[in-house]
Amino acid sequence: MTVKQVAITGAGRGIGRAIAERFLAEGWRVWALARQESSVGPLRSKGDLHFVSFDAAEERSVMAAALKLTTDAGHLTALVNNAGIALSAPLHKTTTEEFERTMRVNVTAPFLLIRELSGAMVKAGHGRIVNIASTAAKKGFKYTSAYCASKHALLGLTRSLALELAPKGVTVNAVCPGWTDTDMLQASVDRIAQSTGRTQAEAKETLSKLNPMHRAVKPEEVAELVYFLSASAAGAAITGADYTIDGGETA
Repeated sequence: MTVKQVAITGAGRGIGRAIAERFLAEGWRVWALARQESSVGPLRSKGDLHFVSFDAAEERSVMAAALKLTTDAGHLTALVNNAGIALSAPLHKTTTEEFERTMRVNVTAPFLLIRELSGAMVKAGHGRIVNIASTAAKKGFKYTSAYCASKHALLGLTRSLALELAPKGVTVNAVCPGWTDTDMLQASVDRIAQSTGRTQAEAKETLSKLNPMHRAVKPEEVAELVYFLSASAAGAAITGADYTIDGGETA
């Protein structure tokens, strides 16, 4: 029986870790791409996990990871481009380097991995690719011009490649989470508290109110949607789609 294999970037924390746990629970071989091997340590007891060193900001690291996956994994059943960074700053305080780094991590790294790894999927006649975008891929947010630009670009990349790869049996979709209960959310809470003088609880409540459900999305909820697109029979004809999971924020 052929082992189902998935590569997940940013697998060491937050949404990426939840996605890895979801696949491991179903018996998949998970290739966990992260900067530090220690970050995926807790996942080793959960199933067939393999660490791949990966820094999304460095093209050399991305290409080395792609080569390792091509050599050691061969044909991946699925690829999940989850690694990302967020930058919050007014336009006049956003440096060129910060803008370029955000684009490298959020757009260029997924582009490179898809380019290098989709060939084996095409040869096999099957593959599922999911890019983790954001509600910032579908609307603008103040003080996040670099982040919004990168996520809009990732969504455009998703749609274009979906059309290109559709005749070859490979699907490409995007998942667009709203505020999710991860360390990225906590960083936003910290910034609000520091800049406004509010308590941590008050700052978190401010963000919660952006969601009609008055709560953050759970990483496990995002993972369930990713698994549906990557593994279910029902997802076989879904491609070029962008699934928003934000508690109604963008409704």
